[in-house]
Amino acid sequence: MNRLKPLEDAFGQMIYTIYGGSEAFEIVERDDGYIEAMPAKGYFSHYEDWSQIEKKAMEFAKGTILDVGCGAGRHSLYLQEKGFNVTGIDVSPLAVRICKLRGLKKVKLTPVEKADFKSGTFDRIFMMGNNFGLFANFKKARRLLRKFNRMTSKDALIIAVTNDPYKTDNPAHLAYHKRNRQNGRMSGQLKIRIRYKQYKGKWFEYLLASKQEVEEILKGTGWRIKEFIDSTDEKRLYYLAIIKKDS
Repeated sequence: MNRLKPLEDAFGQMIYTIYGGSEAFEIVERDDGYIEAMPAKGYFSHYEDWSQIEKKAMEFAKGTILDVGCGAGRHSLYLQEKGFNVTGIDVSPLAVRICKLRGLKKVKLTPVEKADFKSGTFDRIFMMGNNFGLFANFKKARRLLRKFNRMTSKDALIIAVTNDPYKTDNPAHLAYHKRNRQNGRMSGQLKIRIRYKQYKGKWFEYLLASKQEVEEILKGTGWRIKEFIDSTDEKRLYYLAIIKKDS
């Protein structure tokens, strides 16, 4: 695995700042030059401060759990405290270090595509914090879903949060969607990187998908939708996809 160099671990540096007691903002840069900045303290939020959709997701926890893109560990630590056998994975060396410092017993430095676990290891795979996006694109998503099928037990579920890219009237987003389609990409297939102070993360693909697109991705992978759960926020951009194995 090609590990991040220190100056590339922008995400890790950002959450390490918060862990040290200071404020930090997450800057997300898209390859068309579009930039968004948002407070990053939510990575350390506690259950009582979580959104309705995050709390709902926790109700599906069972058995042995993989938390994909665990970040600072807020979901993993909650589930561990509830008595579940949880393993977190993240690509950021500093994120993994912070998880260990915060008491997460099992955490591994690895990107999801390189995660190597024995057949039938997990009963649940959580992809919280919009981490359905780590599927990256249609082809990679299907490849990872087949891998997840091997890694999980018979009655396993994937619990994933994603964002419907079509629920926007932002001209910059609509133009990006159009360019993507013209280039044979999914509308919500982003190329982004995280920036923080002098740190610049590596560019990576990140996928936003509608419910219909999620169902299309799942076909032939050994998985299907159990149910969709919409968020209760005003714009209802985010939703929870509960994905079960084909019987």
